[in-house]
Amino acid sequence: MYTGLKHFHSYFAYLVLLLVAIAVINSFLARSGKRPFAGTGRKLALFGLIAAHVQLLFGLVLYFVSPAGFSNFSGATMGNSTARLYMLEHPLTMIIAIVLVTIGWSKAKKAGDDGRKYGTIALWYGIALVLMLSRIPWAVWPVAA
Repeated sequence: MYTGLKHFHSYFAYLVLLLVAIAVINSFLARSGKRPFAGTGRKLALFGLIAAHVQLLFGLVLYFVSPAGFSNFSGATMGNSTARLYMLEHPLTMIIAIVLVTIGWSKAKKAGDDGRKYGTIALWYGIALVLMLSRIPWAVWPVAA
């Protein structure tokens, strides 16, 4: 179970990053093109939100069943950068990033005009994307075939 969950979490991350990046790029282009926040633009942002939340659920399960996750929580772990990444930095940063995606989606829905909606998505999702990219364990991340 653990191995399958770990592989799913690792490979699904590609989809999450792709959807969030596409939502950010689309928001920049749609805002400059004065497109309405309906149809494709709204769906891309929503799919990014949904994928991020699914990834969070699987990541939280993995955090509690993984030997490198919560069970590794100790003062000695803080001295080892790789162990600290898995035990603290990666989960905390990803939770913050997904909270930012959620805030961005919520604020975009409430924004008055379409330009502001796209600007809100671009800003919040963009910051979240940078955070996600900053704490991916690149050294052990699987390469998509």
